[in-house]
Amino acid sequence: MNLAIALITNTLLASLLVTIAFWLPQLYSYSEKISPYECGFDPMGSARLPFSMKFFLVAITFLLFDLEIALLLPLPWAIQTNNLDLMFPVSMVLISLLALGLAYEWSQKGLEWTE
Repeated sequence: MNLAIALITNTLLASLLVTIAFWLPQLYSYSEKISPYECGFDPMGSARLPFSMKFFLVAITFLLFDLEIALLLPLPWAIQTNNLDLMFPVSMVLISLLALGLAYEWSQKGLEWTE
């Protein structure tokens, strides 16, 4: 019985919040709000403007380092394990990969914004 009440309550609350989220923004619409936003570019202008590849390189670098840092997140819990013979070398390999990747990006001027 408690499970049914919880499911009904959660469903009703979620439905209410979704309804409010769709209904409320439509009450106060103005020209700036309903116009398309394209990351600071004029959305009605030419789509063939030159675009710096540096934005993409920075994004890829961020994703790579973010992924490797996400792999390091379980380390505080892994330290509490009894199998330190496996945990320590794996963590050192991951940290070394991060350091080598950072050194490579630094040496290739991948972290420099100006050309």
